[in-house]
Amino acid sequence: MLEKIFKLQQKKTNVKTEMIAGLTTFLAMAYILAVNPQILGDAGMDAHGVFMATAIASAFASILMGVLANYPVALAPGMGVNALFSYTVVLGMGYSYAAALCAVFLSGLVFVLISVTGIRKKVINSIPVQLKQAIGAGIGFFIAFIGLKNAGIVVANASTFVGLGLFNQPAVLLAVFGILVTIYLTAKKVPASVFVGMVITAAAGLILGLAGIEGMPMFPADPLNTSFDIAYLGTFAEGFGELFTNPLNAFLVIFSFLFVDFFDTAGTLVAVGNSIGLVKKDGELVDAEKALLSDAVGTVVGAALGTSTVTSFVESTSGVAAGGRTGLTAVVTGVLFILSIFVSPIILAMATNAVTAPALFVVGILMAAQLGGVDWNDFAFTTAGFVTILSMILFYSISNGIALGFITYGVAMVATGRAKDVSPIIWGLDVIFIVYFWSLTVL
Repeated sequence: MLEKIFKLQQKKTNVKTEMIAGLTTFLAMAYILAVNPQILGDAGMDAHGVFMATAIASAFASILMGVLANYPVALAPGMGVNALFSYTVVLGMGYSYAAALCAVFLSGLVFVLISVTGIRKKVINSIPVQLKQAIGAGIGFFIAFIGLKNAGIVVANASTFVGLGLFNQPAVLLAVFGILVTIYLTAKKVPASVFVGMVITAAAGLILGLAGIEGMPMFPADPLNTSFDIAYLGTFAEGFGELFTNPLNAFLVIFSFLFVDFFDTAGTLVAVGNSIGLVKKDGELVDAEKALLSDAVGTVVGAALGTSTVTSFVESTSGVAAGGRTGLTAVVTGVLFILSIFVSPIILAMATNAVTAPALFVVGILMAAQLGGVDWNDFAFTTAGFVTILSMILFYSISNGIALGFITYGVAMVATGRAKDVSPIIWGLDVIFIVYFWSLTVL
């Protein structure tokens, strides 16, 4: 049966290798089980409810990707887009988490439409690669800043807006320790370095907690008492009316979720596809529509369960490096996400700001590496990239950063005599974004 579904012999692999690859991928991305409840918790959501949604949505989407597309790509709620959910849409724009879930749900439906029609290629070709990479890097800076803020390393300052936190606080010192450990592990190319860094940080915190130091993670009194309540199932439906109170805001939010998911997914699929020979001579991916559809359906299901956008994880490349070549790798990862539910009390007990901050910071570093793909000698892309990144951090908004980056790109291209090189889709979005910013002054 496995041979028929996954074509193991044709792909020159076997069940044992695929299972090891699936475990490797799971360990590389397991940090999301602790980090996602912490980030969405800042939007007012219950940590356990988010954990259940995260585990089930990740399992469903990963298994669907494996069976439908036969790709060794696992999925889970994405880093960066969960920050967009909590810190931009809910805390920044004032929406409830139900309205934010509704926006995620609708972005997933649009993604499904894009995946089953010819729109996909037009959209991908309309947005310059360098602009996509600047946005990805900007999100990396943004989530690293969030990690530092949550850990107390960066604090509010009446004179300078932000300042350095107090290093005589045990939780701050634990976070700094975790960041340094995780950087070391990542630099040494230790498999699943982000997850391992979290485990080491949590273990150090437990030891310090047992020594009587306050603010440290504590082992749960009943680690096997698992609740299977899916607290946010169907909550997205409650947010429709609120989301469309302001249609322009609604468009920007849905577009931002869609943009980040779509291009994160495309980048991950290309990275994995190049590694295992799934890219055709014309640059197209084999069964790309099936892979994109799996991702899109995962987002719809995730929103219905109660979590932010589900997307293909670039950490899947760790499983490919371990020999994964087929969808069986993704299926194994999905099964492990289901099994993680039975240790949810332990994972949630460890998910303190001091423990999750290192993961946010180092994942931010890895995302910021996309800056290398920007041509800094081209003033149009330099300006657009700079404005995008700076706006995300200073305005505490991923969506505003994307919008301002697009507008700046259009202006810079006109100034450099290359207006004809800008896609009509970009010009259309620029008009919408300008109207959006104007509306903020009159509504």
